[in-house]
Amino acid sequence: MDFEIITDSCCNLPEDMIDDLGLHILPMTFMVEGKQYQSYLKGQRTDLKQFYTMMREGKVVTTSTPNMNEAEALMRSLLDQGKDIIYIAFSSGLSSTYQSASLMMSELANEYPDRKVVIVDTLAAAAGEGLLVWYAARMAKEGATLEAVQEWLEYNKLHMAHWFTVEDLMYLLRGGRVSKTSAWAGTILNIKPVLHVDDEGHLIPLEKIRGRKKSLIALVDHMERTAIQPIADQTVFLGHGDCPEDAEFLANLIRERLGVKDIITTYIDPVIGAHAGPGIIAVFFLASER
Repeated sequence: MDFEIITDSCCNLPEDMIDDLGLHILPMTFMVEGKQYQSYLKGQRTDLKQFYTMMREGKVVTTSTPNMNEAEALMRSLLDQGKDIIYIAFSSGLSSTYQSASLMMSELANEYPDRKVVIVDTLAAAAGEGLLVWYAARMAKEGATLEAVQEWLEYNKLHMAHWFTVEDLMYLLRGGRVSKTSAWAGTILNIKPVLHVDDEGHLIPLEKIRGRKKSLIALVDHMERTAIQPIADQTVFLGHGDCPEDAEFLANLIRERLGVKDIITTYIDPVIGAHAGPGIIAVFFLASER
């Protein structure tokens, strides 16, 4: 492979998979009560369970984009080695990461005219972005060109379905995703919203379900209605915010109802988790539409 794949820590891929696929990760930054952290640093294990523990303790979490100086240094080092690069980026609808990286990479493309410097806005989040990266890396390992990988991503990114539900509406309230009235009423009535990422890469509430178990079942209902068939042959990603029992329930339901054999379960990273809270659970798969 004469090109390298770069992505960011919002991809939520397990660290062993990142190493196996030879990916380069730009770590997002998050702050807990003023102390700065980075997830998915090379050679280190990120304790995401501890992150959600801090949230449950009421500690205030804020997030920011990757350090563009560090990103530029990584890309320069690869270009200097004679490698082409493709950066598969977090949704421009949720972060300024894509815009900042795009400007920086345009300058690198001018500086390295003999190299290919490509960025793809996945319009995806969390393991939805990660599943696109996973497909791209597998294609590259099988000998696909950078152009073929880019074309596949651009064609398929709006077929990458993200379906979420959350445990605590107050985190969505803080992020401006629901109104104060909806958050308080929903909490009192045990309403669990079902959300998805739309074609513009925004996180959008679509349904209100009463009860946690019913909200998890609703995620599978959406899979059954929209997944590209045969869904049983797909690899499905499942992400959660430190709620492993619910993740296991959802995975078993997907296996029983849809016959899916290959389900990869991972923690939702801090950048998404900070806005959705502990108890977020999400499923990602290829669908006829998002």
